[in-house]
Amino acid sequence: MTFCLGVKVAGGIVGIADTRITSGSEVSTKKKLFVHQTSNHSMFIMTSGLRSVRDKAITYFQEILEEQDVEFNKLYKAVNAFGNQVKRVAKEDRKALQEAGLAFNASAIVGGQLQDDDEPKLYLLYPEGNWIEITDDGSPFIIIGNSGYGKPILYRNIKNDTSLEMVLKLGFLAFDSTRVSANDVDFPIDVLVYEKDSYNIQEHRYNKQDLEHISHQWNALLNNSVERLNDDWTEPMFRKLEN
Repeated sequence: MTFCLGVKVAGGIVGIADTRITSGSEVSTKKKLFVHQTSNHSMFIMTSGLRSVRDKAITYFQEILEEQDVEFNKLYKAVNAFGNQVKRVAKEDRKALQEAGLAFNASAIVGGQLQDDDEPKLYLLYPEGNWIEITDDGSPFIIIGNSGYGKPILYRNIKNDTSLEMVLKLGFLAFDSTRVSANDVDFPIDVLVYEKDSYNIQEHRYNKQDLEHISHQWNALLNNSVERLNDDWTEPMFRKLEN
């Protein structure tokens, strides 16, 4: 499966994408993050779903960027263009995939800032090619792929004024919770940070050995925190067991 996370806060955007690809019993590592940058154009796409659909849609979109990049002055216009390429792939391949028992399930997180955007933008693109914008009046993040395990820590801790550094820490913990709970999400992870109005997306890849000590530290802190929880509320239950 996949774990791709995009978080938008006042200071910018943080993205995390795992790299595990599972096809039957075969496991491989492939990048799920695409970044495009020019002078005042910074955007990225993270994808989940069938690898063949992702590669074809991204290839088509790269051709669009080569021909029309200057026409995209706001990110939603680029999202529309990418959505059209997803629809194009669906028209070409959906029937054959369904006949082979495969679902056309390509989803994407698209984020960044183009020259006329007043702030960074973050979008969720559905397999049908339509999209929603992630705004600060709702949940400031979106996860595609294996989304259930990482949400609790994000819901509890991320606010619009959370720093990018803290968002990255929380995002890693969301990934780590997913990794230890699902066997189809794993290292390496590709991480990006975009600061508002910088037009400069920074990328970095982390391998397991880079962050394993953080996983161990977090596990120890969790255990210690549980042990320190007030236990007055448990006493009535255990008194019943003693009687």
